[in-house]
Amino acid sequence: MAYTAKLREFPGLPADLIAAAEKRFRATLEKELRDSLEQVLKAYSTAAESGANELSAEEHALASTWPKAYEKAKMAGFRDLGGSDEAYFEVRLG
Repeated sequence: MAYTAKLREFPGLPADLIAAAEKRFRATLEKELRDSLEQVLKAYSTAAESGANELSAEEHALASTWPKAYEKAKMAGFRDLGGSDEAYFEVRLG
């Protein structure tokens, strides 16, 4: 499964800490979603772009798993970094 996860809006953070945070984020996300990561991300993206009412029941169920998995991964990624109000992880397929 091809995707990228990049830490954004965390100025002044050294490259090695960024790499470690991104690695923790990806590891947790993959643990939470396993083989369904790509389908979940696609379903969530579709829901965000067109609305949940345009999803099938299966797509809706997949999309609904994204927020919890993302939050767990974000917490793991930010561990040991402290906080930044603007920081987030950008996840993209491809």
